[in-house]
Amino acid sequence: MKQGFSLCVYCGSRTGAGAQFAEAAAAVGTWIGAHGAQLVYGGGNNGLMGVMANAALAAGGRVVGVIPHALVEKEWAKLDCTELHVVDNMHERKRMMAERADAFLALPGGIGTFEEFFEVWTWRQLGYHDKPVGLLNLDGYYDSLLAFLQSSVDHGFMNDWQMDLVRVGGDVQALLQDLAEAARLAPRQTDLSEI
Repeated sequence: MKQGFSLCVYCGSRTGAGAQFAEAAAAVGTWIGAHGAQLVYGGGNNGLMGVMANAALAAGGRVVGVIPHALVEKEWAKLDCTELHVVDNMHERKRMMAERADAFLALPGGIGTFEEFFEVWTWRQLGYHDKPVGLLNLDGYYDSLLAFLQSSVDHGFMNDWQMDLVRVGGDVQALLQDLAEAARLAPRQTDLSEI
């Protein structure tokens, strides 16, 4: 694995309806800490975000939170992050998170998670970065989305190579190892100011 591997994770500010989602978030955080890696995330202390950050810290990992002023109270900013950056807006938040990452992973979440995932995937297909992008399809959570995306390919609005840019898996450990190994091969680009 790349020395100092930094993983940007997008996930829900809620825990979801089943215990498996929080368990997976905790497993991601624990894996990050156990592998001497760094978590970059949205800086919240609630939902899957908080579960994952707590697990990463407990396992000895570095946790970098990035949260806009407007969401500090709404998301109960995690004040004990290794680094907590309070920024002016969502655009600055997402830019900083992307710049600090070697790879990206989307866990189950809601509209904010979807938006962040689609943005980094779009940036990848446009060549703004060459960092691996992963999607944790836990218990089939993203099955319908993946079917819809395949429909976009079938209808000629996307190509298979765009789908191939996303590493999809249902096993936390295997997907994280895959992203870490892929990130070692990708050059780290840190300036996303053109986006």
